[in-house]
Amino acid sequence: MGRKPDAVAKPHHSGGGGASSPRAARKAPPSPVFLGTALFVLGFVSLFTGHMVTDADWSRIRSRWRSKQVRIYEPIDIWKSRYSSIYYGCSGRSTNFRSAVPENNSTGYLLIATSGGLNQQRIGITDAVVVAWILNATLVVPELDHHSFWKDESDFSDIFDVDWFISYLSKDVTVVKRIPYEVMLSMDKLPWTMRAPRKSMPEFYIDEVLPILMRRRALQLTKFDYRLTSELDEDLQKLRCRVNFHALRFANSIHTLGQKLVHKLRLMSPRYVAVHLRFEPDMLAFSGCYYGGGEKERKELGEIRKRWDTLPELSAEDERSRGKCPLTPHEVGLMLRALGFGNDTILYVASGEIYGGEETLQPLRELFPNYYTKEDLAGDDLKPFLPFSSRLAAIDFIVCDESDVFVTNNNGNMAKVLAGRRRYMGHKRTIRPNAKKLNVLFQRRNQMGWDMFSLKVQKVQRGLMGAPDDIRPKQDDFYEFPSACICLRKPRNISAT
Repeated sequence: MGRKPDAVAKPHHSGGGGASSPRAARKAPPSPVFLGTALFVLGFVSLFTGHMVTDADWSRIRSRWRSKQVRIYEPIDIWKSRYSSIYYGCSGRSTNFRSAVPENNSTGYLLIATSGGLNQQRIGITDAVVVAWILNATLVVPELDHHSFWKDESDFSDIFDVDWFISYLSKDVTVVKRIPYEVMLSMDKLPWTMRAPRKSMPEFYIDEVLPILMRRRALQLTKFDYRLTSELDEDLQKLRCRVNFHALRFANSIHTLGQKLVHKLRLMSPRYVAVHLRFEPDMLAFSGCYYGGGEKERKELGEIRKRWDTLPELSAEDERSRGKCPLTPHEVGLMLRALGFGNDTILYVASGEIYGGEETLQPLRELFPNYYTKEDLAGDDLKPFLPFSSRLAAIDFIVCDESDVFVTNNNGNMAKVLAGRRRYMGHKRTIRPNAKKLNVLFQRRNQMGWDMFSLKVQKVQRGLMGAPDDIRPKQDDFYEFPSACICLRKPRNISAT
């Protein structure tokens, strides 16, 4: 049995590439007949059930087959997928896509009140544009959430470039900063307020919202987050992409500071890894997980959990075994070192207040001494942003987006939005920890040497590294997998590495 790997006693290799399996022989890949059979079966499903085989269906079949082809035999380039260059983001308007309806001819003014943190609101804003198009409405610049957990008083123009937003979308949807004063004076009643069900279909907006909008001339949709289905036709999905990846540009003050931090990191090294650590007290309380802090931890996180009165009772042990618990900072570091990132790697950590403070972070700092946060890099430049959680999150968003490798640590909104954006922008490496299988490895780490542990980590992470054919969950989220907006430059045999 091998030596127990210690936090700082691992090989000091630089982050060039992952280690390959010691097995010399390779198994023959499965026969391509499998793919033809799959297509045949899916064709019969479409014929007799009326279910159209979607890109998502076919992608899942391809990814499963291709992942079997490569298994654990080929080393992974931990910095970049060798196949990413043949894919590109494609979200242009089709020739038959209806143009924006002029303000005077629209069905009325659609007001939106978003909900949640920065990226949850980003999703709401994106869907609001699509709903405005569906309704032939004029969209009023969405109102950001000032009342949720974060208590951020920022308005749309404090976070995003509002003039660019209006201009960029002018061919798709008419957007105004406010309802004109003369229109407000002419209205008999205040705008009608309602809340759409989560993941509503377009038909809901046409049947339930449009008649009220046309009657009242103005209507506000409240708590607008995930209020539109993920399953839309291709033209509307591409509109989502135009909004999310192009129209929503950060305000100049945020963009400038974010790029300044990126520049500082690039001066230290031509490439860096960004980690969204997501180990704040609210995240841990929401997850229902337990990290060994005894009665003190249970009491502290239990009190925070009471803020969400609809959360069910959970078994912390069950949640961890199901892979629902964020990795600890130490576990994130061990995973990265096992994948092949050396201790000389530049590590940028995007995070709020870490539960347990410096004591919790110390093992990660020992694994990666070149550890930086926005506070370390920005200094006094960060002071104007400190009272505003969404602006701080936007700075982290920029630095993570520009990174060579981005590591998520939960399946939250920032992780989803950034993963989808990085796919759209060229499939930049995005590592999603296989928490369920990694948890088993962490529990058995003392029973194996470092080389074996490293090999096993590399194996369980295959298909979760941000490659074009990553393993996809059974229920895709379009913001994480924007398939309709990603095109192939030319036919080619693509594996999952």
